[in-house]
Amino acid sequence: MSQRLSHEQLQQLARITDAPVRTKVERNFGLPTGLYVATVALYLGFIGVMASLFMNPELAIPMVIFAGFVVFAFGLAGYWAKMKPDHDTASLTWGQFGSRGIDTLSGRLTASEAAIQVLMLPVLILGWGLAVAVIVAFT
Repeated sequence: MSQRLSHEQLQQLARITDAPVRTKVERNFGLPTGLYVATVALYLGFIGVMASLFMNPELAIPMVIFAGFVVFAFGLAGYWAKMKPDHDTASLTWGQFGSRGIDTLSGRLTASEAAIQVLMLPVLILGWGLAVAVIVAFT
């Protein structure tokens, strides 16, 4: 799989090319910031439901750690979207998002379809937490 090449062999194989050209990067996925805020709120809502449902002093530290993971994960992604080089692509405003929608690999989505796709998992997780709360309340 690998073999040692002498300097002469490497000179025969090597090609000298121009420096790579910087490409324009888009790191925000073209979604408005409000969708990310709603996602974080739903995840933190689930953690809040679980924390209030199973009020136990021994679970305080794990719940804070879970909430910290959610906040730091989305915070890091937000920071990453603003990093250099060339972060001139801003996320869409709600008006732009509503009128344009968004292109995905599976086709074009309207704003409502994209919002449903983004928020589906956090809503289901919060719903699952509320269902567990109802079950615990009646048992």
